[in-house]
Amino acid sequence: MENFAALVYLAAAVLFILALRGLSHPESARQGLLLGMTGMGIAILTTLMLPTVSGWFLIIPAVAIGGGIGTYIANKIEMTSLPQLMAAFHSLVGLAAVFVAAAAFYNPQAFGIGTPDDIHLSSLIEMSLGLAIGAVTFTGSLIAWGKLQGKISGKPVVFGGQHVLNAALGALLLVLIVLLCITESGVFFWSIALVALALGVLMIIPIGGADMPVIVSMLNSYSGWAAAGIGFTLHNNLLIITGALVGASGAILSYIMCKGMNRSFFNVILGGFGGEQAAGGPSMEGRSAKIGAAEDAAYIMKNASSVIIVPGYGMAVAQAQHALREMGDILKKHGVDVKYAIHPVAGRMPGHMNVLLAEANVSYDEVFEMENINRDFAQADVAYVIGANDITNPAAKNDSSSPIYGMPVLDVEKAKTVLFVKRSMGSGYAGIDNPLFYADNTMMLLGDAKKMTENIIKAFE
Repeated sequence: MENFAALVYLAAAVLFILALRGLSHPESARQGLLLGMTGMGIAILTTLMLPTVSGWFLIIPAVAIGGGIGTYIANKIEMTSLPQLMAAFHSLVGLAAVFVAAAAFYNPQAFGIGTPDDIHLSSLIEMSLGLAIGAVTFTGSLIAWGKLQGKISGKPVVFGGQHVLNAALGALLLVLIVLLCITESGVFFWSIALVALALGVLMIIPIGGADMPVIVSMLNSYSGWAAAGIGFTLHNNLLIITGALVGASGAILSYIMCKGMNRSFFNVILGGFGGEQAAGGPSMEGRSAKIGAAEDAAYIMKNASSVIIVPGYGMAVAQAQHALREMGDILKKHGVDVKYAIHPVAGRMPGHMNVLLAEANVSYDEVFEMENINRDFAQADVAYVIGANDITNPAAKNDSSSPIYGMPVLDVEKAKTVLFVKRSMGSGYAGIDNPLFYADNTMMLLGDAKKMTENIIKAFE
C-alpha cells in the first residue's frame, strides 16, 4: 500500500506543478485550477486509504464542516475581496502547523518520532521550525487581512527601535529553538510559539498599503514552508513537496513584485512604505486641476482612435469592471482601438486586476502587462485611468526626492489626453501627491469609478 500511495502522490505532485504552470497565464488559469483541484482530491483520498489513518468518526465530520464552510465562502465572496480572503486562508495554514507541532510534541509515538522523554533531534528541529513559521504566518496573515479588509488602518505603524526589537525577537527565537532541542521542555516550546506570534504582528504592522501585494505573496510563501514543516512531522512526502512548491513559488512571486516596484525584499519588510503622507517631492499647493464631467469624457473618447484603460484598486472597490468592459465594447463599435494596461502591483495582490477583468469577460488579447504596453502610450489618444494612482505617478521617474523614485510606472502622461477617475484629489497608498493630476493634458473625473463609467456610457447614447 505504501508503494502505491507513493506512486499516486507522485502523480498528484505532477498535477500540482502543471496547475502552477497553468496559473501563469489567464487563458490557461481555469485549466490550471482544475488540475490542482484534481491533484488535491487524489491526495486526500489516497491519504484517507492509508492503513495508518483511523478515527473516521472525527475525520468525516471535519471534512464535511470544512468543505461546507469553504463552499459557503466561495459562493458569497466578492472578487474584490480575494486579497483578504487569501490572507485569511494563509493564517489557517499557519495555525494548522502550530496545532500539528503541538500534537507531535505531546504525543510523539503517534507520529513515530520518539517517546515523550526522547524525541528524535531531527524531528525536534523540524517541529520547532514548523511551529515558528506557522505562528509567524498566523498572526502576520491576520494583520494583513485586517489591513486589507479595513478593520485595521492601512497606515504603517512605526515606533522607535522597531527594527532592533524585531531583530532581537528573531535572535531570541533561534535561541529558544536550540534550547528546545536540548531540553525538550514544554516551556521553551510555547515560548517559541509566543515569540513567533508576536514577531508576526510586529513584522506586518509597519507595512503600508502600497506594499500589500508583496506581503500577500510573501505570506503565501510562508504558508507553503509551514505546510512543508507539517509534512516532515507527519512523514508525508506529498505535503513536503506541495509545501515546497507553494513556498518557492511565493518567494519567486515576491521577488517579481519587489522588482516591479524597484524595491528589495528587505525594503518592504523594514521600510513602512505607504499609508501616510510621505515626505519628499514638490508641493502641489496653489496648482489647479481641470475637473471634467462624464459628458466631456464621452465626447473625447468617442472621437479618439485609440484608448488605453488603466485599472487600479479603486476600480476593484467600486466593482466597476463590468461597466468598464461595457464602455470598452461601445468604443470598439465606434471603431476605437481599446487596450488595457496592467501594472504588476496594481490592486492588493498579484494578478488582482487580471482576475477582475477576466470576471467581466474582457478578452485576454486586449490585456497587456506594463512592459508590453508602455511604449504605446505616446501614440494613444486617451489614457483612461480608473482608480489607480501610485502606479501612474511620473514622480517615480523624474523626482529623486520622491519616496517612490525608481519604481517602474505606466507612462500614461505621454497620452494626448489623460482622463483620471478618482473619488477625490487625495493621495494614493504611497501617501504622496500625483503631479499628473495637474498636468495640462489631464482631466480629473471625480466620483465613484462605477458611477462615473456608467454615466459615460449613458453619455455615449
